[in-house]
Amino acid sequence: MILGKVIGTVVTTISHPHYDNRRLLVVQPLVGEGDQADGDFIAVDHTHAGIGDTVLVNREGNGARQVLNLENGCIISVIVGIVDEVRIV
Repeated sequence: MILGKVIGTVVTTISHPHYDNRRLLVVQPLVGEGDQADGDFIAVDHTHAGIGDTVLVNREGNGARQVLNLENGCIISVIVGIVDEVRIV
């Protein structure tokens, strides 16, 4: 699981059937000061998140398939929660 910020949406005209009727969002990983972030990535939205939301993302294929109930799904990243507040102590 990682924290990220939704920075955009993805619109497709043709996609794999596992992505049909699912929103795709562009997520920018959030990292601590001094750490280097991986690049932005696309995640399936399972929470009705929007641009600017801080989200919790499951980036492990088996967990994503379980959340979406797709036994042989080709999905790796799925947004599983919207984060209200983050405190770093």
